[in-house]
Amino acid sequence: MIYILNVMEQILSQIDELIDLLNGAEKKLKSARNWGVVDVLGGGFLTNLIKHSKINSARDYMERANYLLGCLQESLRQVSIPAGCSLNIGTFSTFADFLFDGFVFDAYMSVKIFDNIHSVRELKRRLQDVRDQLSSSSFGGYVESHSYDE
Repeated sequence: MIYILNVMEQILSQIDELIDLLNGAEKKLKSARNWGVVDVLGGGFLTNLIKHSKINSARDYMERANYLLGCLQESLRQVSIPAGCSLNIGTFSTFADFLFDGFVFDAYMSVKIFDNIHSVRELKRRLQDVRDQLSSSSFGGYVESHSYDE
């Protein structure tokens, strides 16, 4: 029984860590979105650099989250775990945003950033659903309400 409780505690901890990583990615994407607005309104090269720096930081969070998501899927074969997501902003989009810096590409990048924010939020929601489902199970509820040292 203690082994099962330890496993459940580790799984809930992994989900919490995943949600924290996704919160970090969302925060960076929101910042990139804000810089995207500045860029649409006439930013420039420096604005592009800052915006893409935020996007790259969000991508780092997402890579770590996808790794943990894979580990979680291994741990919970019987539970439906949401598939990972990656940022849908490729190198060509980044290259075009710098090369053809103008309203059209700036607006295109803003839409891509917004779509990625939505994907991150959806993945967080689905992970929270899995966490809630596990917490309400008989062992998960016990882990949530008791602390023990073993």
